[in-house]
Amino acid sequence: MSDVFIEKGGKKLRCGFTTGSCATAASKAALLMLLTGENMHHVSIMTPKGIPYNAEIVDIHRNDALEYVSCAVIKDGGDDPDVTSGAKIFASVCLTEEEGIEIEGGEGVGRVTKPGLDQPIGEAAINSVPRKMIRENLEEVLSLRGITGKGVRTIISVPDGEYIARKTFNPKLGIVGGISILGTTGIVEPMSDAALVETIKTEINVRKAEGREILLASPGNYGLTFLHEVYGIDENIAVMSSNFIGDTVENAADSGFSKLLFVGHIGKLVKVAGGIKNTHSMYGDHRMEILSDIVIDVAGYGLEKKILSCVMTDEAVRIINEEGIGDLVFEEMVSRIKKNMEEWTDGRVQVEVIVFSNENTELVATKNAHEWLSKI
Repeated sequence: MSDVFIEKGGKKLRCGFTTGSCATAASKAALLMLLTGENMHHVSIMTPKGIPYNAEIVDIHRNDALEYVSCAVIKDGGDDPDVTSGAKIFASVCLTEEEGIEIEGGEGVGRVTKPGLDQPIGEAAINSVPRKMIRENLEEVLSLRGITGKGVRTIISVPDGEYIARKTFNPKLGIVGGISILGTTGIVEPMSDAALVETIKTEINVRKAEGREILLASPGNYGLTFLHEVYGIDENIAVMSSNFIGDTVENAADSGFSKLLFVGHIGKLVKVAGGIKNTHSMYGDHRMEILSDIVIDVAGYGLEKKILSCVMTDEAVRIINEEGIGDLVFEEMVSRIKKNMEEWTDGRVQVEVIVFSNENTELVATKNAHEWLSKI
């Protein structure tokens, strides 16, 4: 297999292949071995991205009557910190008397238990694109071999899938018993922003399908802990946006939410007050500059040097409060956060915001934030 690389952050990173590509390659190889009676140790498929995948085939098994063949492909996530890397993705294939391709989930492949996901409740968590990839590759093999009047059943399994899934979002999304077979391009791009945003979008869709009227979101574990320890909110209810605050707000609107309650630490959310959609430092920090500008706008205080010299926002909060202007400054800050978030959706979503600082101390909240929190 020739490696595929991308440039990111000035570094050359090796791409991997999705669980969907692995399941497709294993299914194709198993069917070819079933039809030919011969072992094969590599098989090629074309990913939706248009990049070929020449997969190594391992753990070949068949019964004496040649009723089925099973084999595996070892998942390689490239340079992405992917918890499924190294897992064996198995396919067990047999012919059926009815035409068509049946795709089922076996050991270690999760089952869908909540609405709003790619597959209906009760189905194996094998997403639409991998199902399409598997179906098309198996149909092609049957056609090229001149097989008519027969169908194929393939069962995808991941022996370590149930353990691996504990390290993923699956339990929170309502996928139980294993991992998901995923991938829209067939390729894993290292540290892919698109993959993270897609996960956030999926979780938002699940919350909408649960019938929730208000979407609760927070940038990370710090915010989830605050919600749980201060307000007793179940952490699993909140969508974790990471740095993708703009994408989260826009996806909330696209999923049909008209109300969004966003809870986060000032270190993240002050950036939103300055109109920053992605709060990762690589896209620009400007926390102290934004906070300093707000202080000047609302209080006219000359605290620029003190605030700009702060390393952490909690230190800046202390300085502002000691000057006795905390109420003015933080009310203006949270107002700007709310205004920017609502403008990102062209007014489709009403946003309320709670901002906290160090040691789980609520700093400021918009007018209806606590009322909404009581309804979640």
